[in-house]
Amino acid sequence: MMKLDMAKVRPLIRMAIEEDLGAEDITSKLLFKKSMKVKYDIISREEITVCGMDVAAEILKMYDENLTLKILKKDGQEAHVGCKLGTIEGPLQIMLSAERVLLNFMQRLSGIATTTAKYVRAVQGTKAKIYDTRKTTPGWRILEKYAVRCGGGHNHRLGLYDAVLIKDNHLAQLGRDFAPKLRIIIKNARKIEHAKFIAVEVDHVDDQLNHVLKIPGIDIVLLDNMGQWQLNHAVEMRRKILGKKKGPLLEASGNVTLNNVSAIAQCGIDRIAVGAITHSAIAVDIGLDR
Repeated sequence: MMKLDMAKVRPLIRMAIEEDLGAEDITSKLLFKKSMKVKYDIISREEITVCGMDVAAEILKMYDENLTLKILKKDGQEAHVGCKLGTIEGPLQIMLSAERVLLNFMQRLSGIATTTAKYVRAVQGTKAKIYDTRKTTPGWRILEKYAVRCGGGHNHRLGLYDAVLIKDNHLAQLGRDFAPKLRIIIKNARKIEHAKFIAVEVDHVDDQLNHVLKIPGIDIVLLDNMGQWQLNHAVEMRRKILGKKKGPLLEASGNVTLNNVSAIAQCGIDRIAVGAITHSAIAVDIGLDR
């Protein structure tokens, strides 16, 4: 699993601290002396896939170097109800000041990892892999895509800068006789050294996919909002056109849910893009208890 680049996360943590703490925590300062030290546990209150432990450690450090976190469950591990994820030790006053920001990050990230893990389990036994999308919370993309990896999923492109994805709106502008123009575009795209893949999105099998499959240099074909019959037809079309030749991977996207993802995977699709694992993931219940 690709590690999280904490340097890119710190600005977001600083913003969250400033937003919540402001000049000072007037309640904790009123109630407790700075010198008072305690030990608290981070507890999972439901079945989750853990994500955000290293982020939690970084948050505590940014509040006060004297706050330490002993990690008991690593990112990507499963945790049951009542499981201790980690133990925080240090000054009570500043620990309580950090509590909400720490839990906000952990609950959101673990929610994404937990949701992703459900989709990954649903396609077990097939060759399909679960991928995220760019439907992420502004400013949180690196964190949310890391959470997807913790849940056993895979990352699509990070942004518009690291891969070529010719979507349906792009294709529509090329007109009905798009194939010759697309062939030239793909040839030029192959010259972009930092592009990690070249993908083309189609929303019709017989009118578009049959042409796209014959164009060399395409790594992935996205099958947008297609039903079971169309997905089966797309897989069969690739087999007929390319035979045993290595062709582009087929990726289903659009209206994918936990109710239909298993059936989609069983069509023989290679990849399934699921926007819901980020934009609709529900934060899990994690608390701080003595």
